[in-house]
Amino acid sequence: MLDPLDITPVDRVPVRRALLSVSDKTGLVELAQALHAQGTELVSTGGTAKAIADAGLPVVAVDDVTGFPEMMDGRVKTLHPRLFAGILGVRQLDTHAQAAEQHEIGWIDLVVVNLYPFEDTIAREGVTIAEAIENIDIGGPSLIRAAAKNHAYATILTDAAQYPAVIEELQASEDGSLCLATRRNLALQAYATTARYDAAISGFLQGQDDFNGAALPLGHGHGRPAAGGRVPFAPQLSFGYVKERTLRYGENPHQRGAYYRRAGAAAHLLGGVEQLHGKELSFNNLLDLEAARAIAREFDEPACVIVKHNNPCGAAIGVSSSDAYAKAFACDPVSAFGGIISLTRTVDAAAAEAISNQFVEVLFAPGYDDDALEILSRKPNVRLLRGDDAALRGLEALDVRPVAGGALIQDADEVVVDRDGMKVATATAPTEDQWRDMLFAWRVMRHVKSNAIVYAKDGATIGIGAGQMSRVDSARIAVGKAQEHGLDLAGAAMASDAFFPFADGAEIGLDAGIRAVIQPGGSVRDEEVIAAVDKVGATMVFTARRHFRH
Repeated sequence: MLDPLDITPVDRVPVRRALLSVSDKTGLVELAQALHAQGTELVSTGGTAKAIADAGLPVVAVDDVTGFPEMMDGRVKTLHPRLFAGILGVRQLDTHAQAAEQHEIGWIDLVVVNLYPFEDTIAREGVTIAEAIENIDIGGPSLIRAAAKNHAYATILTDAAQYPAVIEELQASEDGSLCLATRRNLALQAYATTARYDAAISGFLQGQDDFNGAALPLGHGHGRPAAGGRVPFAPQLSFGYVKERTLRYGENPHQRGAYYRRAGAAAHLLGGVEQLHGKELSFNNLLDLEAARAIAREFDEPACVIVKHNNPCGAAIGVSSSDAYAKAFACDPVSAFGGIISLTRTVDAAAAEAISNQFVEVLFAPGYDDDALEILSRKPNVRLLRGDDAALRGLEALDVRPVAGGALIQDADEVVVDRDGMKVATATAPTEDQWRDMLFAWRVMRHVKSNAIVYAKDGATIGIGAGQMSRVDSARIAVGKAQEHGLDLAGAAMASDAFFPFADGAEIGLDAGIRAVIQPGGSVRDEEVIAAVDKVGATMVFTARRHFRH
């Protein structure tokens, strides 16, 4: 007797019977017409059957096949052996063929299913848990998995974008059949669809207090509930992603690249973003756009951030977009060449004239005056993006870093700007102006690669040292940048993402004129650093919070 493992799938399977049950009815009628034209029997459910019948096509109701009515508001309609046996049967096995004949089960050659819009539902503002759960599809994923598993005989369609190619292949074949390569490709896409769908459900529920507060059995790697009853990290973590666009290439031309959004996310990097002008966005553009917008979201004032290679080379707040841009650009005009710029206010003509004098890869802003858009559009290659950052505030609760064969997961880092929780460590207390500059530098510093040193004055960065193995080197680089571009460090503030292990790092800034320092503190040599700051009459604040960014 043959074993299913010994059977070689047939190359082409004629589509004589199709089961259609879709939530999104885009392209449904055109597909049904093409199937009917080649003599395929159409079996369908509820609203899908009505749409097919309204198009004047014959359709068999599912309950006529199963002998069991749809019930419980449609929750139970396709979960029946007459359907699943018709999909899952191995037709070359005599035992399967005999069972099908005995129970009057007809083979189903094509299954067309898309799922309840769970991801769209949870993306809505104010959605309740009950509404989300009601939009979890049960029968759909089961049908998809069944047809995908038995792709040796059945074809599964899960997206209206797949319909045209399938119609074309059916019409091109002499017997209205689909080949094995097509069935395999569609099966692979089907499993990716159900994986993404389940990941969206899991991710949504993991973010709900009602599902994290219960006493859960501990599995391997399962954390115990933290303060407030929440489980810090689940024993399993799933992420589903949907491709938004293929990119020209990756980080380098020999690497392929694509941009995916997370399934079910309320917003994403390019969500609601309109490109008004310029070339297609590249992989590196998107990396730097993410960095620039993240820093800009730190500020409610008119602000400008210029990013190059994922580090800020200038950031400032001002009275207008043009004022903030001028201050940010002055920090490091050399590095700003070919940078990514994010502004928090509408771009007016003055800002556009200033920005048009430098080479810019991408400019992101909430809006552009007409004359500003005309000025900037004279540059054929600059990518002008318009969008609102409000939806991205606080969006990411987790920071995910891929490693070989896995990922490192941590809570997203957030700057806590709480003066009352900070300690003045020196004899001299900060003035209000020094507090403003220190806190500004502290906000920007979180986004600079470690070891990070940021010098700031009057609401603008004037020197940035990033990504060095030594904090002393970062301090020295930041001083050199400021001096190279003629910026006055006298009286400026200095922010460090971690404590100074020795006094030398702070002394580099102090010797250059820095008179306010903000850093986490906690070094065994804190007293040496305090003494160095006190010696020149400067002030220093300990935050007790480190902000490494590797």
